Amino acid sequence: MRHRFLLIFMFACFTTAPAQTFEVGPFIGGANYIGDVGSTLFVKPNSLVAGGLVKWNRSNRHSLRFSLLYAEIKADDANSNQVMRQQRGYSFTNSIAEASLGLEFNFWSYDLSEVEEQSTPYLYTGITYFNSKHHRLSANRPASGVLVQQGENWEFSIPMVFGYKQTLSQRIIAAVEVGARYTFTDNIDGSNPQELLGRRDPPREFGNVNTSDWYVFSGLSLTFTFGRKPCYTF
Repeated sequence: MRHRFLLIFMFACFTTAPAQTFEVGPFIGGANYIGDVGSTLFVKPNSLVAGGLVKWNRSNRHSLRFSLLYAEIKADDANSNQVMRQQRGYSFTNSIAEASLGLEFNFWSYDLSEVEEQSTPYLYTGITYFNSKHHRLSANRPASGVLVQQGENWEFSIPMVFGYKQTLSQRIIAAVEVGARYTFTDNIDGSNPQELLGRRDPPREFGNVNTSDWYVFSGLSLTFTFGRKPCYTF
């Protein structure tokens, strides 16, 4: 009798639980860089970022998240509010291709099995591995050199993302977020050529070589739910 009850309970879990364990969908928005070239504003998108993400909703308070995003970032001293940078006149463009895996934490209970509309602020963090290009000044300072691409730059970063999400229907979820990435490189902009050369190159160093570069992705995602709700959360 006990085994029969268990079988009935398991069958109920797999047949009546809404199919909303997983989410998948696109992400699109704007990107900006923070470092030793260009504007010093923390969030100032000036280029496009796009990609996709997948979430595995482990409970109503957290989910495992994986994303692939790509952006062409750029910075120009002419857009800085610092006179020294404006007079210096450096600029560069770079590409960022990242893969990120981590946990998304909901501020409020977010149960996709409920019929009622669901919404909550959330935080996301984890580990990101990304590819960009090394840069280096084409001439020693104080000559007016330009920043040129020189080689691949593979590095890690830590994402710090704040967002807000809401169900548009039982199958569609919209979210808006701002996410800063603290990187473990200081040469996205070419200010620290030691990472490229393996040795100091003071005539072509500039800015603060003791701080790392950041980049920010701000945007909107639209995910679609599928998969069955785990039985242990029934």
